Amino acid sequence: MPNKDYYKILGVEKSASADEIKSAYRKLAKKYHPDVNKTAEAAEKFKDINEAYEVLGDEKKRANYDQFGSADGPQFSGGGAGGFGDFFGGAGGGFSDIFSDIFSAFGGGSQRAMEKGEDVFLNLTLSFEEAAFGAEKTITFPKIEKCSACKGTGAKDGKDFSVCPDCRGTGRVRYQQNTMFGTTIREAGCTKCNATGKIIKEKCESCNGKGIKRVQKTINVKIPVGIDDGQTIRLRGEGNAPTREGENGDLNIRITVLKHKLFVRKGSDVYLDLYLPFTKLLLGAKVEIPTLKGDYLLTIPELTPSGTVMRLKNRGIKNLNRESYGDMLVTLKAEPPKSLDKIARKALEELDAKIDAKSYAKYQNFLAKK
Repeated sequence: MPNKDYYKILGVEKSASADEIKSAYRKLAKKYHPDVNKTAEAAEKFKDINEAYEVLGDEKKRANYDQFGSADGPQFSGGGAGGFGDFFGGAGGGFSDIFSDIFSAFGGGSQRAMEKGEDVFLNLTLSFEEAAFGAEKTITFPKIEKCSACKGTGAKDGKDFSVCPDCRGTGRVRYQQNTMFGTTIREAGCTKCNATGKIIKEKCESCNGKGIKRVQKTINVKIPVGIDDGQTIRLRGEGNAPTREGENGDLNIRITVLKHKLFVRKGSDVYLDLYLPFTKLLLGAKVEIPTLKGDYLLTIPELTPSGTVMRLKNRGIKNLNRESYGDMLVTLKAEPPKSLDKIARKALEELDAKIDAKSYAKYQNFLAKK
């Protein structure tokens, strides 16, 4: 094994007693066990903790480590007297007893094996206004629920079953195996009762002994104000029931928002392209426009260039789960007439002749760069 500071890994002094070392190991093993902490860092830490206790938890290996800085040494020269057999199954404590405690903490021992049901995924289409202002929708969808007739037991009337003799109702059994390295213990689901902990005498007719059944569920869903296209509403516990004891999965509702006939949404802001007769941008005007908060009288100054964006503060969509609003951005776009009669054309020609060419600064700049 690599020459590591095993005392530092377990967080104990070099003078620590065997009980202190064992206690430190149990605490760290539970903290970094893969069933609790699924990170790569925790996995490496768990490996180091086991390696440290493999040495410090054995009296001979510890003495060898303290003297030579390594667990390898004289203790192996005499055969199996001081080898792995002592560590796994001997009087020194070892993994057998400690992992028995750890397994209990993760659902083994006398506890029933728990599981979570599968999540359910749905799509829900909303109008632009429903997403902006919130709504309440009634939806019906298929899901798996615990059978109400047998209360999820699978037995007739919910009572016609006995406790499994193999696992004693826990749904889990331990298997002991003797190897050249000593005695190892593993835990798995009970095959006799299919990890349910129950032996059914007479099946429930409603679910045919499964304890679960597929139903059509109808619920009311509150759509939050400001939800956006592509976002998901998660309702915890509204998904499928597990096949054994445990908690339901979740219901995940993915939102699709229909397009508005005038507005375009970007985040919490609302955009509007407003086409106006070019004369209104030249002369200035007051124009009534729609917003999400009702009609608004927009004042357009004279000589406003086409493409100008006017921002209306707080007239956008409410930010999701926040007491603030986006803005409305109105882009003014000049629209020329489709046709001109002789009178209108003559009037425009006279107007064009009266306007100084220097008034068109950008046009003059373009001509200068040609």
